[in-house]
Amino acid sequence: MNPEKVSRSSLKQLTDLPNIGKAIARDLLLIGISRPDQLVGRSPLEMYYDLCEITGTRQDPCVIDVFMSVTSFMSGGEPRTWWSFTEERKLLLAGKPLHRPA
Repeated sequence: MNPEKVSRSSLKQLTDLPNIGKAIARDLLLIGISRPDQLVGRSPLEMYYDLCEITGTRQDPCVIDVFMSVTSFMSGGEPRTWWSFTEERKLLLAGKPLHRPA
């Protein structure tokens, strides 16, 4: 959903969250998240690693940005576009691999 249209009072399904459409909602279901409240306290990077592992595919790093946007929102942050998290993700990943460390 477009972040400008999100209403905290009507968060019933994943697609009610900022930046979450049908495809990312399916990805969240794959990693065991079926309700918005299940995102509280989750690590966007761990969610990304889980998704890569389950799908057997290295996902686009922008997926981390989307996960950062929804975990931030569910922790009380303002709804923001996923790309507003890109710089933060790049700093987070500086020197780290895009796969779960062994």
